[in-house]
Amino acid sequence: MSNGPWTDAENDLIVADYFAMLAADFAGQSYNKAAHNRDLQAQIDRNRSSIEFKHQNISAVLRALGEDWIPGYKPAQNYQGTLEEAVARWLELNPGWLSRIPDRPAMGLREAAQLWIGPPPTLSNQPPPAELEQTIATARKFDVAERDERNRALGRAGEERTLAHEKAVLAGSGRSDLASKVRWVSEEDGDGAGYDIASYAPDGRPRLIEVKTTNGWERTPFHISRKELAVADELRADWCLMRLYHFAREPKAFELRPPLDAHVSLTATSFQASFH
Repeated sequence: MSNGPWTDAENDLIVADYFAMLAADFAGQSYNKAAHNRDLQAQIDRNRSSIEFKHQNISAVLRALGEDWIPGYKPAQNYQGTLEEAVARWLELNPGWLSRIPDRPAMGLREAAQLWIGPPPTLSNQPPPAELEQTIATARKFDVAERDERNRALGRAGEERTLAHEKAVLAGSGRSDLASKVRWVSEEDGDGAGYDIASYAPDGRPRLIEVKTTNGWERTPFHISRKELAVADELRADWCLMRLYHFAREPKAFELRPPLDAHVSLTATSFQASFH
């Protein structure tokens, strides 16, 4: 058995195998991990444990890239750059994967229900420093935040799910009168308001919600515009950011309230150029 670095050909084979299992997982189809492992052993000169660990490495790469992974393969760090590139190659050859959203019939079963809202990421629950550093470096290298921002189908689906959540919360609190007034601002008026949903708290206070959606984990970076930051600062009593994550599998969420730099590091990614 080979103990040397994995070749591009080996990486491409195992990445394709991983995505085949992940697709089956999303579709609710059964698959046999041990059988997949044996099939790979017949194609590449690697043993069972080596293949198993490489699958865990792929989970770590996908987490860094803001994508979901196979729950049974816990992310394992210290992956090589060549594995990053192999995953990137597969995604480039299969662009439909990045634009997928939850299956509409399956999602419809949950649309009337409230989202699970948990606490936001904090310093106390972050991964070990070396693990977090590699994850952040990969996310920056492939500009995961920009990719999610460009994915209009994903963004729109997240806003639609948040709209349903807000109405369900109000209806469940006996405020159907307010639920009927909740507006999908970005859909009805277009982008530019600095928030996507105009809702209410059960006591009638306004809730101006900017929605950010990813198929990745809760620490996947996201883009926020200068206008959104300005509105957050101006209307901080009413404005909040709803972060949806693991959206393709089972959407969960947390809320961030201004000032945002108390929760996240804000990094300028573009500049306006004007002539002297």
